[in-house]
Amino acid sequence: MLKGDFALYKNCIVKVMTYNQIDLVSRIYVIFPENGNCSDASYDYFSLKKMLIEKYGNPAVEVEENQDDEPNNIIEAFINAMRCEYYSTFKTEKGIIRLSIEQDKSDYYVLLSYCDKINDEIIKAKAKEDL
Repeated sequence: MLKGDFALYKNCIVKVMTYNQIDLVSRIYVIFPENGNCSDASYDYFSLKKMLIEKYGNPAVEVEENQDDEPNNIIEAFINAMRCEYYSTFKTEKGIIRLSIEQDKSDYYVLLSYCDKINDEIIKAKAKEDL
C-alpha cells in the first residue's frame, strides 16, 4: 500500500494486489480522499471520468444515479444512500478500468481500479489448479 499524489489529487492511497505464489500484479486500486456526501464525491468522479474518456474513449458501461435529498427518517437515509450509485467501466485490450463512488460509513470517496487482463487470466488459471 502506498500513499501520495495521483492524477493531481493529494493523499491518495494506492493498493497493489498480487498473488503471492506467482508474484504477479493483477489489480491496482486508487482510493481518492473522502468527501462529505455523494454530491461532493461526484465532482471528483466527473473530473476523473473526463480524463479517462480523453485517454480511453467512452466507457463501455456507466451508471450515474444520485438521490442526495435530506432524509426525513432513518429508512429514507438508508434508501438515499443506496441511490448514490456512480460507476463507469472502460474496457481496453490490456484490461478493465473502473471508476466509481464508494461509501465508508457516512463518507463517500472515489475509487479507481485497474485490472490487468493477462495477469488476471494467469492468476485465475492458478486458482483453478487449486480446485
